[in-house]
Amino acid sequence: MTHNRNKATIAMKKARTSLEKVMKMIEKDEYCIDIIQQSLAVIGLLKSANITLLETHVDCCVRNACKSGKKKEIEEKMSELIRVLKIAQSK
Repeated sequence: MTHNRNKATIAMKKARTSLEKVMKMIEKDEYCIDIIQQSLAVIGLLKSANITLLETHVDCCVRNACKSGKKKEIEEKMSELIRVLKIAQSK
């Protein structure tokens, strides 16, 4: 679990650094396609971090809810997953 959170943190930090680079590129009025390519790289890093966090959530929180056998807790976790997946699908 900690390994995945570290992996997600690293991806987020890389995304932040890349986003700062994109903002500087815009300020310097650099070539649009170059800016777009860097922006897409940021999006890729964020998506990667989100997938890692989702995997961690399923492996830990959802698994624990299922092990508990508490129907309400399991339904909550499944509802959360569906909500997040719907948001991801709409992006």
